[in-house]
Amino acid sequence: MFGVGLAELAVIAVVAVIVVGPDKVPELAKQAAQLIKQFRAFSQATRDNLRTELGPEFADLELRDLDPRELVRKHILDAMEDDDTPPRPAQVALRAGELPPYDVEAT
Repeated sequence: MFGVGLAELAVIAVVAVIVVGPDKVPELAKQAAQLIKQFRAFSQATRDNLRTELGPEFADLELRDLDPRELVRKHILDAMEDDDTPPRPAQVALRAGELPPYDVEAT
């Protein structure tokens, strides 16, 4: 979750106990949990609103699909899977002293 491990959570808990006191930590944890629930509800409502506004073609829309990195990754992988180019011929190693082919018109 958010790239935070067990050690980081322990440090955060110790700092929270020191800063706010042990009697207020449970209340702050409860408020943090409510904030996370509200954020999830907001993101779900946003996704559902986008789905209804865009129509049935986008019924499977996910918010992570709108991330430019994910979009590019998805299209590149799809293009690589749909690649119908013929396979390249096997490369043959040159013998000792042999020069690679050279095309004067290509350079």
